[in-house]
Amino acid sequence: MKSQGRCEVVLLRHAHSTANEKGILAGRDNSVGLSDKGLLQAEAVAELLASERFDGIYVSDLTRCRQTVAPLLKKLRTKVTKSQSGAQQTLTKAVIEMDYGTWTGKKLAVLSKRPLWQEIQRRPSTVRFPDGESFLEMSLRANQAVTSFAEGKKRILIVSHGDVIKSILAHHMGLSLDNFQRLTVDPASISIIALPQSHIVTMNSTSHLEAKKGVRSHETLGGGAGVI
Repeated sequence: MKSQGRCEVVLLRHAHSTANEKGILAGRDNSVGLSDKGLLQAEAVAELLASERFDGIYVSDLTRCRQTVAPLLKKLRTKVTKSQSGAQQTLTKAVIEMDYGTWTGKKLAVLSKRPLWQEIQRRPSTVRFPDGESFLEMSLRANQAVTSFAEGKKRILIVSHGDVIKSILAHHMGLSLDNFQRLTVDPASISIIALPQSHIVTMNSTSHLEAKKGVRSHETLGGGAGVI
């Protein structure tokens, strides 16, 4: 990336989904939307970020991510002034959920008993999901996207998924992909990276959810949830 000064990259995981609620690995199933809790989380995110200015908003092209950012986009549109042009939403497959192949739609409690699950926890860099994507491929496309999106901008928002955001954080922390499962990225959490220095400003912040009763997800959720 050309030196264009500091850019803050705000990483937002989609809010609690119906698949999270059921303990299912959603993958790229576009029929999965937000749960009732997730809809409340999306409103909490909107309240937190409505006063922010973004030079770009990049959203995974899946329903649960589009639903997560919708309340924020609505608030931003009503606050646009002559001195603050509104950033447009860009739907993108560059930060879409990992392709879990034949694992998509399966219960995590069942998947966790398969031999491949232990390899996913210990050495994900060696794993490709059956008929799906490898962790290395996912990490490469996601991190290339962050670099591209941030070029020439001061502050951007990326709305994506747990494993994708964890891979981005691990890259900028200098962690091996094999250690990215040590990181936690909760639904509707916010992490911030300052580029080009790769400074981790905030990681997995959920303070905006604390004030609303029943909104925060206390359990670890998603494909990188560890032993179920």
